[in-house]
Formats: sequence, C-alpha cells, structure tokens
Amino acid sequence: MSPTTVFPMIPAASKSLWFFAIISLVLVSVLVLMIWLAWSMQHATFTVSREGLHLRGDLYGRLIPLKLLKLDEAVVTNLNTDKDHQPKWRTMGTGLPGYSAGWFKLRNGTKALIYVTDRTRIVRIPTTEGYTLMLSVADPAALIAELRIQNSKA
Repeated sequence: MSPTTVFPMIPAASKSLWFFAIISLVLVSVLVLMIWLAWSMQHATFTVSREGLHLRGDLYGRLIPLKLLKLDEAVVTNLNTDKDHQPKWRTMGTGLPGYSAGWFKLRNGTKALIYVTDRTRIVRIPTTEGYTLMLSVADPAALIAELRIQNSKA
C-alpha cells in the first residue's frame, strides 16, 4: 500500500456558524411558544372583580373594565345555531381545532375578541369599544350574572 496525504478543507467562515445559531434559536423559540400555547389553552381563566373582567390565558389576555362592557346586551349563545356571530376570519389570533383565541372578524362583519373551546356554551358581550367579547365557560349565565352584580357594586 502506498502512503496517502490528506489535505483538509479550509474551515468555514464564522458566518456559517452564526447562520446555524440563529436558525437554532428561532426553532427553539417556536418550540417554547408552542409549548406555552398548549399549556395556556388548557389553563385560561376569566376572573370577575370590581375592576372588570380579567382574561388570563395566552397572548390576548387583558383586563376589560366593567364600564366598557354592555352588560344589558350580554347573552348566552350557541355558535352552532347563531350563524351571524360565528368567527369568519382570524385577524390576529390562534386557530386550532377545538380552540380559537384572539381577534376575529365575525360573519356579521363585527370584530370580536374570543376565547372559544366549546361552541355551544358562549357568553357574548358587546363592548363600548366596537368589538364583541365571546368566551366559552361552563356556566355562561353565571358569568353574566356575576358581571352584573359587580357592575352594580361599582
């Protein structure tokens, strides 16, 4: 056998390593976001207090003061039969099978902030800000009643 000579390739510039580092960071960030969304959609809560309705969940959580809610127009609805208020277009939100959260355009053309998992038990509350709030809760009538009680105390 004859001896061989090895000629190594010139190492890649550090730009290549930065490319892989950035791509890895993006992928890890997306993975963390997906894990957080999966957790938050199982642990979203709606808390009623004198300050208002506090939505805790994913990126769209916020405190909505009671004075912004049109509680006299709040109703319990079923989105399977209430065609006008079905979400049509997601403008900024999460839309997964069995879970919708964020800003949507409804079939009737209005804007809505929704947290919907069960389309048959929805609290629909118009606001003075030009959007409708729609929430899936186990007892929609109780949520409306509690909001009205807190509003009368304020």
